Amino acid sequence: MSHELKHVFASLPQMERGVAKVIGGDPKGNNFLYTNGKCVIIRNIENPAIADIYTEHAHAVGVAKYSPSGFYIASGDASGKIRIWDTTQKEHLLKYEYTPISGKIKDIAWTEDSKRIAVVGEGREKYAAVFLWDSGSTVGDLSGHSKPINSVDIRQQRPYRLAVASDDTCASFFKGPPFKFDFTLREHDQFVNCVRFSPDGSRFVTAGADSKMNVYDGTDGKLICSLGGEKAHNGGIYAVSWSPDSAQLISASGDKTVKLWDVAAGTAVTTFNLGSEVSDQQLGCLWQKDHLLSISLSGYINYLDKNSPDRPIRVIKGHTKSIQCLTVQKKNGRPYIYSGSADGHINIWDAETGENDCFSGKGHSNQVSKIVTVEDDQLVTCSMDDTLRYTNLTKAEYSASDVVKMQVQPKSVSAAAGGLSLAVCIGQVVLLKDKKVVCTLSDLDYEPEVGSIHPGGTTAAVGGADGKIRLYSIQGNTLKDEGKTVEATGGITDMAYSNNGAYLAAVDDKKVTTVFTVADGYSFQQYYGHHAKPVVLAWSPDNEHFATGGMDMMVFIWTVGDTDNKIKIPDTHRLHHASGLAWVDEHTLVTTSHDASIKQWTIKY
Repeated sequence: MSHELKHVFASLPQMERGVAKVIGGDPKGNNFLYTNGKCVIIRNIENPAIADIYTEHAHAVGVAKYSPSGFYIASGDASGKIRIWDTTQKEHLLKYEYTPISGKIKDIAWTEDSKRIAVVGEGREKYAAVFLWDSGSTVGDLSGHSKPINSVDIRQQRPYRLAVASDDTCASFFKGPPFKFDFTLREHDQFVNCVRFSPDGSRFVTAGADSKMNVYDGTDGKLICSLGGEKAHNGGIYAVSWSPDSAQLISASGDKTVKLWDVAAGTAVTTFNLGSEVSDQQLGCLWQKDHLLSISLSGYINYLDKNSPDRPIRVIKGHTKSIQCLTVQKKNGRPYIYSGSADGHINIWDAETGENDCFSGKGHSNQVSKIVTVEDDQLVTCSMDDTLRYTNLTKAEYSASDVVKMQVQPKSVSAAAGGLSLAVCIGQVVLLKDKKVVCTLSDLDYEPEVGSIHPGGTTAAVGGADGKIRLYSIQGNTLKDEGKTVEATGGITDMAYSNNGAYLAAVDDKKVTTVFTVADGYSFQQYYGHHAKPVVLAWSPDNEHFATGGMDMMVFIWTVGDTDNKIKIPDTHRLHHASGLAWVDEHTLVTTSHDASIKQWTIKY
């Protein structure tokens, strides 16, 4: 019995309004990388469904950059720690670790020989440092700014030059090594967000919140021109990236456009319009070989098309916030994964290719707590916005009419054939038929936590915080309490009937998993293995195996009837426990977590 990681569908970058996002590029041109929370995400540029996640930082990571050799990545976090780690091995072994500034790191630059690193950000004593990568010893003094520094770059040719851009409306030019202050560039009158040298070292450009972009000589730092005259964009400019031949560059702006510039002529050749919503503001960009990438405030990654500036070649969608739940449904014979996150966003993934999209229209306005599918291509979701939603999967758009407003917040939803759904709310159990509430049980003498309808539509099992599972019979449009209960060892955290209705499995806060055999008067067996409370459970389509995920970061796959026969997947999502489980088929388990990524595992019995 074994398990193997098959796919990683990574999270999008975590974005903040008005804050630039640095995308790093692999010098070989194969990968790009960005950060979300404590994760550094490396993705293949040709096929972004191929991804790797680095999770060794203890604090939120702000920036990650490849060394020019391509063998190492330096990543910096909110505590001022920088980790330099290996890219060639799967384990990403740590090479060195330093704390050059005592605060949030915003940008990193390497010299072309991969020996020196400059780091800038919001330190308490200083805003920038430059040091040797193998000893941490300093190679210059980057002082001179009165506010946090947003961006740094180093000329990739000798003689080395270094430039930084700061919130104090100035940029500075340094000569070295060791790097010494040369002079201040005062051409901006608002925050300077980005500075970048051209690959050939002949020029560098600064971009600011004042919508200006200035081009300077790469050797002596003298101003050459301002791109586009007084204003390069109609909004603040957050990022620039040069073409490999140093003749052109792209700039990303809060005016929701990316512009492609002919630097010698000083004019914009192409303007890419990326939408009209606030979430379409452009906060980061990367020019990598033939690929032009930009990042929207929504976190979406756009592959820009020079021939069709208003339509990106592809847009990578996904989640930026923690995923709370997921389910799998087949459509035209192909399996699709549906995932719901803390910001109310639902995403659709092709389980085989990783291609993804989201529903159109206005959906949930708060956390999606539970998501299930029913056979007539309906997705049923419950959310902290106090609603249940029914969404038609063939249309892939939210319907304003198929929303049921609940009296209190729903925690869990389950569905069965015949248009039945069961919502467990705070202090209430609600039965719905054909998207309408038909029966509400309130004034209960226990706190209901989770519910599951028997696939036959005859019984609704409701698990309580008191460790009891109450079995209500569904008669027409009513839930009838006939006094039938079964007991687990502790407060129920999740439970579900098997797909054929033969078993009911429940996990509880005493770390025990209990499986009841329905036909045998709910006789039970107990399974032990979790070190902390299990919180999610999912049945395999073969009805012989089921998976549980717990706060101990473990996922177990159990065999019905054999309590010793189990597969353990440790550290499924290294930073957080599994928040959702689902099966694509009997040999493929899908897990998700608060790291906003989805993983698929191949299970062999």
